[in-house]
Amino acid sequence: MTGPFTAGAVTEEIAALGPFFAVQAHPSGTEPSPPWQPMSRPLLEARVADVRDWLAAAGGRSPDAVELRVAASVAHLGLAARLVSLALAAAVLHGLVLAPALADVRWQPATGGPAPLSLPDGAFAGESALSPTRLADELSSRLLDGPLRELADAVAEFSVSRHILWGNTASAVNGAATMITAARPDLTARTRTLIPLLLERPPLRDTSVTTPDGAFRRRSCCLIYRAAPGGEGALCGDCALSR
Repeated sequence: MTGPFTAGAVTEEIAALGPFFAVQAHPSGTEPSPPWQPMSRPLLEARVADVRDWLAAAGGRSPDAVELRVAASVAHLGLAARLVSLALAAAVLHGLVLAPALADVRWQPATGGPAPLSLPDGAFAGESALSPTRLADELSSRLLDGPLRELADAVAEFSVSRHILWGNTASAVNGAATMITAARPDLTARTRTLIPLLLERPPLRDTSVTTPDGAFRRRSCCLIYRAAPGGEGALCGDCALSR
């Protein structure tokens, strides 16, 4: 598809890629009805608390036994993955930069699974068929240094280091790319061209490496292993601590 775009057509095609790509569009300049909410401090606190409860239950522990920063990091990874997944899908499918301000995104306080979100329909307007290099530049300046930096700033207040938060974001980029190519093998070439370009740009530069066998490996850890009793939980496949 080439521009001009309609929000409905783009959201439908993106959502077909899987649960992390599901998105709704609401008219720009309007406020969607509850339970849609902006990403406020109370909503973020509720999301972190839900993740803390989930991690505690999985490890047979009380929520107080799970460090708050661990729950905040894991919550951040899930929220960042939602924004990243939509943006990468739009970029790969249409050469479109989907980077609304975080204040314009609306979320629902759902427990478990990808957080529902809705974007203003004006976010889906833009120049189409940008080159991979131009797309990477635009995504770096408008997405990573836009809503994803705002999200990182908010979660950093839970005592999560920036090193971890940008590592989470890099992991979300790689995870989204994996899901896109699995759902649409015909998009593999475009995805594999764009992702390295994006990962080598700030603020993701130096957050990951490519192993000798071609695998993605982040240079940090999301801390989820620390939620298990004794801090001896399983490590993620792309974790810096994995060997």
